[in-house]
Amino acid sequence: MKMNDIKTAPFMTKAIMLISNMYRLGWDERNGGNLSYILYDQDINEFLDTTQVIRKIPINFNARELRNKIFLVTGTGKYFKNVEYNPEENLGVIQISEDGEYANLLWGFLDGGTFTSELPSHLMSHIERLKEDNHHRVVIHTHPTNLIAMTLIHELDEKSFTKTLWKLATECIVVFPEGVGVLPWMLCGNTDIGRATADKIKGFRACVWAAHGIFGTGTSLDETFGLIETIEKAAEIYMLCQGQQIINSITDDQLKAIALAFKVKVKAGWLL
Repeated sequence: MKMNDIKTAPFMTKAIMLISNMYRLGWDERNGGNLSYILYDQDINEFLDTTQVIRKIPINFNARELRNKIFLVTGTGKYFKNVEYNPEENLGVIQISEDGEYANLLWGFLDGGTFTSELPSHLMSHIERLKEDNHHRVVIHTHPTNLIAMTLIHELDEKSFTKTLWKLATECIVVFPEGVGVLPWMLCGNTDIGRATADKIKGFRACVWAAHGIFGTGTSLDETFGLIETIEKAAEIYMLCQGQQIINSITDDQLKAIALAFKVKVKAGWLL
């Protein structure tokens, strides 16, 4: 059966637009940042023959819990600014093998490349988020400028970090009522930071990496981007206020009122 051009698939055009947007926001300098997106059969049926495997790529992590799941992923060493001009070289569609040891490449990485070095970290987080929400689909890692700056001058206790963000803008407690996880600086690109992030992702949809960036998760590209965007906006306000006395931040009682009005469940014990 003749397949339609995968570059015209709605999931592909949406992902390319989002990746390009993150680059233009300055969040993904050089080859920084990565994305993985679970694809359903209805997303790809008319665009890709999943029985045609181009090559098998070792994952260096056993992802058996995700066996047979299909992902759109960014490539290692790839620049986000190039994705919209050459998606077939900078992106790939992979399927996790039955034994969880390999990613079967179904499309992309045309230059012989491979998936992001952070893929094991992504897969660990996918595993944990799917346990919490079976509609989960997306992991985005990116480097928002103001959020990174905030990690350099704010204590890294996640309750304190979260409450600072909540009190800077009304929408924050609505968008991430469970708060944000926070990790101290760790070496990236290995399973240690992946495991630590996945442990945080059990209770939070976003995990801040000190002096590095953020891991955000969600049920759609828009939701995940919006989560990161809201956290970064609050961090920007925080950085703009440095050196000035804040006299009108949102109080705990006002945060409770917001949560009640919008019917969101706030992290237990984090408000007075």
